[in-house]
Amino acid sequence: MTTTTKSNHIGRKIARIRELRGMKQETLAEELGISQQSVSTIEKSETLEDEKLEKVAKVLGVTKEGIEDFSEEAVFNIIGNTVTNHDNASLFCYQPNFNPLDKLVEAYEENKKLYERLVQAEKDKVAYLEKLLGK
Repeated sequence: MTTTTKSNHIGRKIARIRELRGMKQETLAEELGISQQSVSTIEKSETLEDEKLEKVAKVLGVTKEGIEDFSEEAVFNIIGNTVTNHDNASLFCYQPNFNPLDKLVEAYEENKKLYERLVQAEKDKVAYLEKLLGK
């Protein structure tokens, strides 16, 4: 019987958290005041000094322990349980409760009225200027 140990590769965890937060390496590097290549090196490192890990965690908006204990399986379990939990099904609106075409027509009508008011304002301005010039 073989036992498998879960990888505790801090660099991979940092990279995955960064990706989940929608952050690029360049952005993380800029926030840390280091080069993008240094961030790449950090993400390839299996371990990281506590001080650096604290700084990275702060920029990523998580705790040092959050990075150390990060598990992608846990993230997907949380997401899966949230989405498939029938008790919360009413919280999700998969279909809009309005007709998108009605909203488009509504916006068109509002823009048309605005355009007509702008045209009328320009006509009034021209009439006023003509009156001032004595035509």
